Amino acid sequence: MFYKEERLALFIDGANLYAAARSLGFDIDYKRLRDGFAGEGRLVRAFYYTALVEDQEYSPIRPLVDWLDYNGYTMVTKPTKEFTDASGRRKIKGNMDIELAIDVMEMADHVDHILLFSGDGDFRRLVEAVQRKGVRFSVVSTVRSQPPMVADELRRQADNFIELQELAPFIARTHHHREQGPSHHDQQGGPTMYDPDDRG
Repeated sequence: MFYKEERLALFIDGANLYAAARSLGFDIDYKRLRDGFAGEGRLVRAFYYTALVEDQEYSPIRPLVDWLDYNGYTMVTKPTKEFTDASGRRKIKGNMDIELAIDVMEMADHVDHILLFSGDGDFRRLVEAVQRKGVRFSVVSTVRSQPPMVADELRRQADNFIELQELAPFIARTHHHREQGPSHHDQQGGPTMYDPDDRG
């Protein structure tokens, strides 16, 4: 699935990946994730996309965003928008699809292989456009949740589909005997993530 000399870029749809991991019952250790993929090729960039609620006294995602920013991730954030829907309910909107798609298209000229951590079917055309540039495209999500988190059309379009549950032994947070906060990700990366003969 990977070649040692190929240039890799990771694009993480934060909300989508969080929901997928949660549905499978584990938390992601982003240090292990980055180190693991850096061991598979030449990791050029790891992008993480999330919307942030402005004017919130405490945001549970803020410690993670700060940690990622200091530890090798390129953070792409924007404030959420609050609106009232047709039935008068207040809703929060924080979609990062456009930002992610633009960055993928810009990076496609500088890498050999893009990994998208999202199951959103809206990205199918993006995958197709990048493949026409000669770049390989892998999608990381899960079909083992109820319902499956990856859109069938996205999975079919990708060159490779990587089942998130099979990555869990390599990227899940392991809880140590001492208490640690959300910004403490000090575990070492495990063995290489893929056995070349074990293709899903």
